[in-house]
Amino acid sequence: MSILGWILFGLVVGVVAKLLMPGRDPGGMIVTILLGIGGALVGGFLGRMLGWYEEADPVGFLMAVMGAILVVFVFRKLSGPPRVGLKDGS
Repeated sequence: MSILGWILFGLVVGVVAKLLMPGRDPGGMIVTILLGIGGALVGGFLGRMLGWYEEADPVGFLMAVMGAILVVFVFRKLSGPPRVGLKDGS
């Protein structure tokens, strides 16, 4: 798959990961989708490198979603609680 194909695939996986992990993210929707793209790449490469599936296997989508969820989860834990707004109202 070309790099552009991976990015588009990762975009879809990032949106799915966001839907499966609702809540406020420190970086917002765009950052969550970018993290999903990164997680999809990591999950996809890792699954194929370990020999769990071939390039065109449908299970690759599941591995990419799991990778994206893992990356989003780690990002949320490392970033701390999301900021809601200013407390003094200014």
